[in-house]
Amino acid sequence: MDIAAVVGLGNPGREYEATRHNVGFRVADALATRWRTPTWRLGRHVLSTRRGGSRPLWLIKPQDFMNLSGPAVAAFATAEALAPAELLVVVDDVELAVGQLRLRASGGAGTHNGLRSVVDEMGEGFPRLRLGIRGERPRQDLADYVLAPFEPAELAVVEQMVTDAVACIEMAVRVGIPRAASHYNRSPEPPAPAAS
Repeated sequence: MDIAAVVGLGNPGREYEATRHNVGFRVADALATRWRTPTWRLGRHVLSTRRGGSRPLWLIKPQDFMNLSGPAVAAFATAEALAPAELLVVVDDVELAVGQLRLRASGGAGTHNGLRSVVDEMGEGFPRLRLGIRGERPRQDLADYVLAPFEPAELAVVEQMVTDAVACIEMAVRVGIPRAASHYNRSPEPPAPAAS
């Protein structure tokens, strides 16, 4: 089944924009910019915009807090007659290193409460693209960690990860999840050693 919507998960509000937890929103915003889609519109607890052309595609950002994303995603899917397999959910993953991507056709929620909320509403049969947010510094409290901004030294890797995520999604739309996954499911390149 073809992808008909990309759902970026995150927390609404300016105070959360730069946090680790909001990379799903950042990818949705990057896609909207790349596709020159119309302005985001608020309705049914989501911000949405749609790419036109021969292959229309929704971009969605739920506007309830991350851990309550599922009902808004499910309501939007029902209203637009979208099957779970047509929704590609983009989400942060603290178990993956910063810069790493992992695309899968389906699966469980793991430890991610936002993804769990979507699974609770729609089952496990939707594709998901996980974006690594785990840095090198040890974390004390998981909630504080994911709601903190990236370290300055991580920003270039994060920007590249967002760029790679956009390319991964576009490839998945064109040729399917398995081929895109085989190309993008790899560890990020280690940073080049500093010149001495």
